[in-house]
Amino acid sequence: MNKNNPLYYAKILLFGEYGIINDSQGLSVPYNYYQGAWKQSEQLDTVAQKSNESLRNFFTYLKSLQLSGEAFFKLDLVEFEGDLDANVFFDSSIPEGYGVGSSGALCAAIYDRYAENRIDPDEDISRENIHQLKQILGQMESFFHGKSSGLDPLICYLKLPVLIKGKGELGTVRIPQMEEGKGAIFLLNSGQPGETQPMVNIFMDKMKHEGFRNVMKEQFTKYNDACISAFLEGDTKPLFNNLKKLSHLVFENFSPMIPHSVKDLWKKGIETNAYYLKLCGSGGGGFVLGFTHDYEEAKSHLKGYDTELIYRL
Repeated sequence: MNKNNPLYYAKILLFGEYGIINDSQGLSVPYNYYQGAWKQSEQLDTVAQKSNESLRNFFTYLKSLQLSGEAFFKLDLVEFEGDLDANVFFDSSIPEGYGVGSSGALCAAIYDRYAENRIDPDEDISRENIHQLKQILGQMESFFHGKSSGLDPLICYLKLPVLIKGKGELGTVRIPQMEEGKGAIFLLNSGQPGETQPMVNIFMDKMKHEGFRNVMKEQFTKYNDACISAFLEGDTKPLFNNLKKLSHLVFENFSPMIPHSVKDLWKKGIETNAYYLKLCGSGGGGFVLGFTHDYEEAKSHLKGYDTELIYRL
């Protein structure tokens, strides 16, 4: 077992929401503004007690998977249960239902602390091990979402940016250090949490229609992958050109996933070119992502809304 007590960061899927289900590329990065860590207390307060109780429910699920022989992992169940009885809890600032990996961080923390023969990300992050981790962590996270790709907890565990190239091909990648300009990537708080599974169900229903499938294949993938390529090359002109097209396409075709409180802002960004919004995760609530040439100007258009700067362009 890993005896130290590291921090587990939130994650942000910069590009690829829903597209990675359809073999588009995806780019996900750790976000250390929000984080979680293991803690222990002689007397649990309300929040800590709730965490400990939630962990017990998760423990029961993981134990049943392991004892049934279905698990891709092997946890030290005796130590895990002993810690729960000793008032261990997961202290996290990562907001739940906001698309930034609250359940992913928890799965990463449990695997890191209790997995037997754990894959150490500091020693070996071969492609084979990354795929194995994704499979293990996805099975663990399925407790929260019904089905999980494993990508969120993978990012939280590796603490490195990961590029998904489609068809299951993925690997770590370097994010370019751009000269800090006036531009930015930021989070915009919709003011309400979202739920992943209902949004995914809506998407899968839409995929039953040929017209929507064609939009995903011929337009979404094109704009999404072009955004990733431009971002990784540090080339802002094609990045923003394709961001506008992607933002407009999502506005026209993913209406149920766009939180109601930001729909007017979404349209305003496209019309004014002051910023462009896109989904952060599955949508329906939580955060949305913003991209802008001029962060101060964008904020003037977004007065009354909470924004968080995550990356300078």
